[in-house]
Amino acid sequence: MLLIWVVAFIFIAPGVADRLDLSDKVLAFVEKKYGAPALKRVTDWKRLMENSRNKSESEKLELVNQFFNQTPFVSDMEHWGKEDYWATPIEMLATSGGDCEDFAIGKYFTLVQMGVPIKKLQITYVKAMNWNPINQAHMVLAYYQTPDAIPNILDNLIPEIKPATRRKDLTPVYSFNGDGLWLAKERGLGKNVGGSSRIKLWTDLSSRMGKETDDQHP
Repeated sequence: MLLIWVVAFIFIAPGVADRLDLSDKVLAFVEKKYGAPALKRVTDWKRLMENSRNKSESEKLELVNQFFNQTPFVSDMEHWGKEDYWATPIEMLATSGGDCEDFAIGKYFTLVQMGVPIKKLQITYVKAMNWNPINQAHMVLAYYQTPDAIPNILDNLIPEIKPATRRKDLTPVYSFNGDGLWLAKERGLGKNVGGSSRIKLWTDLSSRMGKETDDQHP
């Protein structure tokens, strides 16, 4: 079976990338709740987004990948006391830790905020065959320069951004973004699995991101 990373467009759903408005009030809330080191990390993130909008997409990918990959990996159970919790980028940076989902999500929203079109980005669930146990569930961010291109993979497991053809250790399962949800498929076949709003964790993440940057919330 030949699994491919490029799949058909399925469904349009509301996005939340426009909610990354880090106002002074939001930054003050971060400092009050998490402390001065957290404020610096979130401020550095804001500065990265503001100063990199005019760079090329390849430069943006490298900058964002390097920025998030310096954050320590921490499991959800250790960090949040839950089996599975998708942290917002503010939560991840403010608490200085996250798991693979948090890395992929943070990179996704940051790149969208920096002007990379949503249609070029897919948060992708994969099986990481070199992990112990074998075929461990993992999440990466895939960037498609064109709809039919081999995607470049942004991954917290390695520092380099590599094309999917050079990541033989990853097998795609399904992918999504603010526009839709797709299943990886055997070439020539495919299955509609509906919109990304069907993923409860994504819906919860969207809600929390909206509240974080709502001036009335802090």
